[in-house]
Amino acid sequence: MFLLQYTGLNALPFDPASNNDPLHFNGSSGQLVTECPPLENTAENSKKRKRASLPPEGICNMTMDSNSMTMPMSDPNAWATAMNNLGMPPIGMTGQQLMPDFDPNLGMMAGITPLNPMMPGLGMVPAPLSQDVPLVKEIIHCKSCTLFPPNPNLPPPATRDRPPGCKTVFVGGLPENATEQLIMEVFGQCGDITAIRKSKKNFCHIRFAEEFTVDKALFLSGYRVRLGSSTDKKDTGRLHVDFAQARDDLYEWECRQRMLAREERHRRKMEEDRLRPPSPPPIVHYSEHECSQLGDKIKDDGKFPEAVRVLLTWLERGEVNRRNANNFYSMIQSSNGHIRRLTGEKSQHEKEMEEAKDKFKTALSGIVVQ
Repeated sequence: MFLLQYTGLNALPFDPASNNDPLHFNGSSGQLVTECPPLENTAENSKKRKRASLPPEGICNMTMDSNSMTMPMSDPNAWATAMNNLGMPPIGMTGQQLMPDFDPNLGMMAGITPLNPMMPGLGMVPAPLSQDVPLVKEIIHCKSCTLFPPNPNLPPPATRDRPPGCKTVFVGGLPENATEQLIMEVFGQCGDITAIRKSKKNFCHIRFAEEFTVDKALFLSGYRVRLGSSTDKKDTGRLHVDFAQARDDLYEWECRQRMLAREERHRRKMEEDRLRPPSPPPIVHYSEHECSQLGDKIKDDGKFPEAVRVLLTWLERGEVNRRNANNFYSMIQSSNGHIRRLTGEKSQHEKEMEEAKDKFKTALSGIVVQ
């Protein structure tokens, strides 16, 4: 129920309980209801009077309490979703916000997913067809024959398991008067044909260029063939198309599998070579010439690590014998002397380092004291 508040109206000059005349409003201030004396002549009051027009200034002061307006809303989420899709903030009829997480900058709510006009069922995009819907076979008209579809209520014709790499199909139930030209005309619509092997017993084998064309040829299984308009038994037949296992198809499939296996092995080898750590440099074999060069390298500070690695490899290989034992002994002694010298230099540098540290500490403490 609406609550109306009237302000700025004059007092009524009659009793509203016993008078049915229309109210007269004006814009002046005053009380709404006052005490009025009872009217003596009721007959005159019952006469029909002219209706006074309502002045426009009397309407401007009429106010309505909006807090008392209530509208039943069974599902506020549906209302908020509709306003969200229009880019408007979701608010109720009384002004309160239905969704507190509405972002006016984005124009959408985090809690409500906006409707997608491209969804199926909204009229813009048709719903996708179900995969279970059977295909409707129709009459196929060729140049020299006509193909009539089988009864749709019958079960699909049985087929054998598909051999690997199958490109050849078996076609039975051909008319007795069928020729290779007729077979090429009917099954040439499925794809390129590479070979046709026809038998005298109303069947043949057809080899296609691609594997996917075999599925198109199987679609013709169950069709009735009629040559021209003849009704002779020799000019009619019922096709039966099935997979055929041919040596050529199997050989090509095996060759393709071997090629794929070689490519896979090459790819794995390239990956292993890429991830393999680098190999150490090769070690030369022992000879008198290499032995003399190795003795000079041991005495050189820059080539000593490489020379010691070669010497250890020769010792592990068992290159030592009676004839070159003296050479190996001299190289070992040279290496030992070089290592001793390096050890002495290391200890000397460490001693100098300790002295330098002590000198630095003394100088630093003197600076701190000053």
